[in-house]
Amino acid sequence: MNVLSAVSTYFKAGGPFMYIILATAVVILAIVLERIWVIGRASSLNSEKFSRDLERLIGKGDLNGALALCRRVSTPSSKVALHIFKEGASTPGGLEAAADEAAALVLPPLSRRLSHLAMLANVATLLGLLGTIFGLTTAFSAVGAADPAQRSAFLAAGISQALNTTSLGLIVAVPTLIGHGWLVAAVERIVDHVDEVSIRLIRALSRSEAETTTALPRNRAEVA
Repeated sequence: MNVLSAVSTYFKAGGPFMYIILATAVVILAIVLERIWVIGRASSLNSEKFSRDLERLIGKGDLNGALALCRRVSTPSSKVALHIFKEGASTPGGLEAAADEAAALVLPPLSRRLSHLAMLANVATLLGLLGTIFGLTTAFSAVGAADPAQRSAFLAAGISQALNTTSLGLIVAVPTLIGHGWLVAAVERIVDHVDEVSIRLIRALSRSEAETTTALPRNRAEVA
């Protein structure tokens, strides 16, 4: 109960800018939770095992099994792999173009609204500074117009408002910047996984195509 009372006193002493900073914090929390959900689902796939399984199936000539594996999971890596299969390109250049096209479609949604977090962190900091200026201005104005007996009380209230808004702005901004950095790093890991799966899949398909092309003349010679 003492903690709640202290928080309430701290919040009320900060003045009207505390409510604006609190609203900013709520928006930040909503974005962070939504991005954690989206990025967490996208990174749930073990890309190394996935690419090994694809290479194994393609090496055995089981393209249907490789397609089924891509359809079983819904992650950026599997979507890019599925797009490469559906394009049906037979050259490395065509396969790479299909991979780039798919990556351009599935990767941008992962970074959506991440830039808003950095912007809102700066907004929280600037709102805290604005509250500080507003509190100091109010305090000095009140001190100049108040009776000598009340000047210390008005000055203390103004300084309290100034410091509380600054501290709350920083309390909101610092974790937001940390969360933004963590989410950006998570997206970069997913991008690396997509690149890894694409490269290994393209190599496996190219090898499979080369082996098929090499085997056909040999079979024809045997028939002749």
